[in-house]
Amino acid sequence: MPKQILLETLFLLFVLPPAAAQSLLTLTPKDCAYHPGDDPAWAAPSIDESGWRPYSEWHADLAHPRLWIRCHTNLSELRSAAHPAIQVRLYGAYELYLDGSRVGAAGNLGTGNFRLDVIRSYPLAPAKVADSPRVIALRVFDRSTLYYVGPLRGIVNRPFRLAAGDASLLDALRAQEFVSRARGYSTTVIYYAIVGILCIPLLALYLFDRTRKPVLLLCLASLGLCCSRSNEFAEAAFAGYSISTACIVTIFIPLLTLFTQYPFFFALAGRRMPPLFLILVALPNIDDVQLLFDAFDPTGAAAWFLRFNNAVINPVVFGSVMALSLTPFVVFWPYSAIPRRMRALAILCLAWGAIDFAWYLVAITARSIPNIYARWGLNLLSSRGAATACVVAGLLGLLFREQRHIALDRATLAGELQAAAQIQRMLAPASVATAPGFELRVAFLPMREVGGDFYLCRVLPEGHQRLLIGDVSGKGTAAAMTGTLLLGAASGREMDTPAGLLVHLNRVFVENGLGGFATCLCADFDPTGNVVLANAGHLAPYRSGQEIALDSGLPLGIAPHVEYTQTVCRLAPGDTLTFLSDGVVEARNVQRELFGFERTAAISTQSAEAIARAAKAFGQEDDITVLTIALVPEAVTHA
Repeated sequence: MPKQILLETLFLLFVLPPAAAQSLLTLTPKDCAYHPGDDPAWAAPSIDESGWRPYSEWHADLAHPRLWIRCHTNLSELRSAAHPAIQVRLYGAYELYLDGSRVGAAGNLGTGNFRLDVIRSYPLAPAKVADSPRVIALRVFDRSTLYYVGPLRGIVNRPFRLAAGDASLLDALRAQEFVSRARGYSTTVIYYAIVGILCIPLLALYLFDRTRKPVLLLCLASLGLCCSRSNEFAEAAFAGYSISTACIVTIFIPLLTLFTQYPFFFALAGRRMPPLFLILVALPNIDDVQLLFDAFDPTGAAAWFLRFNNAVINPVVFGSVMALSLTPFVVFWPYSAIPRRMRALAILCLAWGAIDFAWYLVAITARSIPNIYARWGLNLLSSRGAATACVVAGLLGLLFREQRHIALDRATLAGELQAAAQIQRMLAPASVATAPGFELRVAFLPMREVGGDFYLCRVLPEGHQRLLIGDVSGKGTAAAMTGTLLLGAASGREMDTPAGLLVHLNRVFVENGLGGFATCLCADFDPTGNVVLANAGHLAPYRSGQEIALDSGLPLGIAPHVEYTQTVCRLAPGDTLTFLSDGVVEARNVQRELFGFERTAAISTQSAEAIARAAKAFGQEDDITVLTIALVPEAVTHA
């Protein structure tokens, strides 16, 4: 399009001055008459025009777009023209006749569809420019007005013009109008092109950190604004696509802006968009019904729809977009509560909302007196574009600054997580203390850098073995720190029974106000294979593929004073006891199917590593911990 503007401007500068000396006939409305309807016989040079009305009285009629226009003129002044031609500017489909002979056509008379490069010239044979009066007739499907009342209607609502002269002069005339119209929209499109260019760094910022939803929304909103203004510029500058295409583009591009610009403000403020705003965002799409009629069936709308459209739909749509422009003022209220780091961003958003609201206040005068929009609309649109470009550029700079702060915060958090993970590995190592005569294996797979599962293996006096396993509610650092605290509280309590240790851990959990809860299971083994177990809501262990019957008990942290019962069982030589966290049974596959207790029981005789790998491969959704302990047969023999 810029190349076309340059070529036509040069044509205007260097061709129009010498061409201006040639004859140019411009037919005025008093030279023409019109008649609604569609009778092919009206192309004839001699018909009764007593029922025809002066074209100066014609007004576009949405319900009756078909008409004939007849103009009487003398083309003898064109005899000296090297290439005589007739030029038509008409927003609609038509056929052109000279003295009953078809000279040319544009668009589709059946559907009314036509291309927006509406200024067309048709060559005339020298015999057609004789001295005798001539009748120029046009069979028209008029589209100079639309159901839709947005910018597209203002672009196509241009008066019919008919001129005759040398082809070079008519081309220069077209170039003059092209440059005039393009100049009117050029400043606006430049500013919004800047807005579109800003989409590139915004997209890069989002791709760098895909958790930044506001950045993506601002990128898409800016892209929508740029495309909308570029589309209007192309339409105004006689783009070569059809009116139906223009209507379809006008439907879908604003949708991109509607569903991203206003959600952007809520996402930036960290607030959820309330249902009222969802309704306001949806209301402007009522215009799509009008545009669909304009695109595919311009005569299909009933008279009642036209009245309803003007009386109800248009005011509702306009009121909704005016209300939406005030979104930032609602989102960031109360202003005194805006965090310091967000204040500059909030101010720019408020400025954006104020600019849009001022624009709509001016646009509403298009239906009133004085019509400020008609006089200053393009200048104000250009000012709006400049202000929007400045706001988006400012938001981009502030979002980059915010990203730097976030990156620093995340780097600090990553360091803290790494330190926490190192501490957890020290407290829950892969190599555990094992009493003589026992074989102990452990597999620990946290869901994140650190996990809420914890375990402890200690050698007690007289060759006894203690095993403690637990799971803190929640995930991540908070759960891991709680588990670390419980492990610390369990240290140095070798003389406690399993039930006594759980009572102590419950007291520590409650008195420290940790919040949430934790399941825990403690088991003491003696060298002969006797096992004493106490449970605080944890999964029971498995022996030879069977779950051991065990009182479940109340998890730690639920109540301040809890007593736990002990269960005694015996581990035979060669038997293996398998302890695990609920991360095994709660693993889910892509079909959201649980790994479940049946699969867990089926693989409970395998090694700790094999059980953990199977659960992880199925679909890990929580921390996975598996401990297996076996009594070595020789230990019983020597005991």
